[in-house]
Amino acid sequence: MAENFPNLRTERLWLKQFADSDIEKVFEGLSDPDVIKYYGVNYKSLAETKLQIEWFKNLEAEGTGIWWAVHSSDGKEFYGAIGFNNLSIIHQKAEIGFWLLPAYWGKGIMQEALQLVCIYGFEHVKLHRIEAMVESENKQCQSLLNKLDFKYEGTMRDCEIKNEDFISLDIYAKFNNPH
Repeated sequence: MAENFPNLRTERLWLKQFADSDIEKVFEGLSDPDVIKYYGVNYKSLAETKLQIEWFKNLEAEGTGIWWAVHSSDGKEFYGAIGFNNLSIIHQKAEIGFWLLPAYWGKGIMQEALQLVCIYGFEHVKLHRIEAMVESENKQCQSLLNKLDFKYEGTMRDCEIKNEDFISLDIYAKFNNPH
């Protein structure tokens, strides 16, 4: 575990570095049909899920992102994941992504975590822009981003293939010191 990893906390949440012990919950989330319906990756086994944990570690090592495991403040409950990838210090921007186990949907957990991570990105990473790429059909995610003042910038139509079909992605962005 990295000593300089930025643990983020609120009264009810603890965003911390992924531990090997989180792998079962990551697999539970990234194999759940409701979670992966609009998420870019999914896994069919615990062994495959290790690739996701490695991806998190590589982002940190390469300086191209940082992801947090979202836990209850006492660390006993694992809720989901949130983080930055495609981080560019030169362009002062990053893409944000997140997912939550369905048992915790509708409780404001991801809204709280997203707010915390955006503050961290603007204040500590010195980002100017945080962007989100959202499948056009994912209305819950769009609603959450709108609540936190992300602005819709446009749609990339049929830009990716998922489950052998083309999907469109909506682009949202939030700025530090918006103009």
